[in-house]
Amino acid sequence: MHPNNIHTSSYDFKALLKISPELSDYVLTDKSGHMTIDFSVNKGVVALNRALLKFHYGVKDWQIPDNYLCPPIPGRADYIHHLADLLTKDSAEESIVGLDIGVGANCIYPILGAQIYGWQMVGADIEITAVNAALKNISFTPQLQNKISIRHQSNNAHIFEGIIKEGEYYHFSMCNPPFHASRKEAQKGTLRKLGNLHHTKELSLNFGGQAKELWCNGGEALFIKRMIKESSKFKNQVGWFTTLVSKKENLPKIYKQLEKMKVNHTTVPMEQGNKQSRFVAWKF
Repeated sequence: MHPNNIHTSSYDFKALLKISPELSDYVLTDKSGHMTIDFSVNKGVVALNRALLKFHYGVKDWQIPDNYLCPPIPGRADYIHHLADLLTKDSAEESIVGLDIGVGANCIYPILGAQIYGWQMVGADIEITAVNAALKNISFTPQLQNKISIRHQSNNAHIFEGIIKEGEYYHFSMCNPPFHASRKEAQKGTLRKLGNLHHTKELSLNFGGQAKELWCNGGEALFIKRMIKESSKFKNQVGWFTTLVSKKENLPKIYKQLEKMKVNHTTVPMEQGNKQSRFVAWKF
């Protein structure tokens, strides 16, 4: 993990239970005598996230509708910290403004960006239910209302267009794109996750997330290629464009598109335990 990530050690469940007593319904003791939760139980993961956000980030409350993605806080915080490094290399400005494409119902990146670094954040999503849920999550914590705004992308043919307004400037954009190409592929991914957790439970969309969060035609690679193409229209309004790339086998296709557009780009590797991920960043 990034050295500034406060989640490098095990969760302090005693402290988390003190600030969020409802988490006790999901805490259990493993064979080694350590407190943990069953990570295949969505409500337990939501309760853990709520406790982490309360304890570490001063968020008063946090909720997501049933069947929506519940993000792992440590990994999401890593993206934020690595973005901060990228911005530090490029600019010493104090007032940073960022754009999260596909903010989701959880609104996690704007919340973390605002609470860790004090960034001003705009979150955009194509699904109105996610937009309303994100707005609700902001409403729980008064200081977030001054730092975060949420916009609805009403046209699924566009990514930035209709969201970035005339005269606006963003130091960065970020995105956790839908990484599967179909519902079937997404379901296989969910079953694989459950298998890794040593469970044989029936497939749960509660664990896997909503359609637009998980898959789109052409999958991750095509979505990011679309994003790169459209980004050229906003090259004077965004400093760094960035996106997570879940599947490293998609990198050659993405690099090819970036080289075709003749833009400077870099890939930032990230590690969370045994998991390796990365985000690609480019600027004109």
